[in-house]
Amino acid sequence: MGAAGRYLTWAGTGLAALGATTAAYNLVTLRSLPRRVAGVIEPVTVCVPARDEAERLPELIGDLRAQTGVPRLRVLILDDASTDRTYEAALAAVGGDDRFTVLRSAAHPAPGWTGKAAACARLAARTDAAALVFVDADVRLAPSAVAASVTELRRRGAGLVSAWPVQESASTTERLVQPLLAWAWASTLPVGPANHSLRPSTAVACGQFLAVDAAAYRAGGGHAAVAASATEDLDLARALRRAGHRTALVAAGPSARTRMYTGAAELTDGYTRWLWSAYGGRVDTGAAVGALAALAYWIPPLAALCARGRVRRAGLLGYLAAVAGRLAARATETRRAPTRTDLTSAIAHPLGVAHYLALWTRSHYRHRTGTLRWKQRPLVAPETVSAQQA
Repeated sequence: MGAAGRYLTWAGTGLAALGATTAAYNLVTLRSLPRRVAGVIEPVTVCVPARDEAERLPELIGDLRAQTGVPRLRVLILDDASTDRTYEAALAAVGGDDRFTVLRSAAHPAPGWTGKAAACARLAARTDAAALVFVDADVRLAPSAVAASVTELRRRGAGLVSAWPVQESASTTERLVQPLLAWAWASTLPVGPANHSLRPSTAVACGQFLAVDAAAYRAGGGHAAVAASATEDLDLARALRRAGHRTALVAAGPSARTRMYTGAAELTDGYTRWLWSAYGGRVDTGAAVGALAALAYWIPPLAALCARGRVRRAGLLGYLAAVAGRLAARATETRRAPTRTDLTSAIAHPLGVAHYLALWTRSHYRHRTGTLRWKQRPLVAPETVSAQQA
């Protein structure tokens, strides 16, 4: 291997080691939702947007009915023009519980709005509670989850707390790609300092489970401020920071879990829907990130296989650092020791990165050609998103 190959191998190994170090730091320092809470006295409204969720929504409703420590709980559920029996399934699962209100919308979102942002905005407008909790229909909650999320919100004095659910996977493709969600921030961002910052660029949020101070939500413009966003959760956190309110990421641990996508086809469609917006939606920035990912997670294992001597050992070190970083990120998310399945997917990390980059390319192509769809709806036209971002 020539001098250029040796340089690239050492550079890639250095990047992989840096990522592993950052992931290890987050594993040690990232706070989890408290498992035991005294309870929340203030009124709390849980907002659940649901489109075509007839199969998964009843389980969430069951979890919400079992919540403890929230005596003034109210739950608003919006059937967002579903094409299945989401509304009927929700009513049956509620079972007459007067804390729950099930709404139905037959209309599609107005121009310039994504479906989820419009649904969340409508739900938030129907409550005057001081604390809002947004939960996706595919999330499963422990009995103390809502109380714990609001307790953490108030303990931090934050405008928003994102409790990152454990991402569950079943198919091979899910296991290869889905852990990359947590790995992407766990290996690149020291979350502790970022949680004390108002810099929008260091915000991390997952809309599957968000606790929000209502006053801060309104000050940041609410979901109207991110109406056209493909990643409304992250942009909502950024909007709150611009309005002067801190946001924080914590691990939900055993309090919340979700299987975001079921199978390779749904995962591909789901990531295609939003990945174009990563890195500010810029192709050049995304390509630069992709090049760094290839340097850190492809070059070292190739050197470990093909090179000799010190370069080969350096490549092996870089590959092992990548595996260790992915395992540390997974443990940060789950708050438990990695399983054999976690180890297998970590060993295949270079393939996971390759799949991610392929999905990013596909997403950009669909965005530029105006062919993005999700749950049988076309998404916001590219020119609308560009105008709003400008």
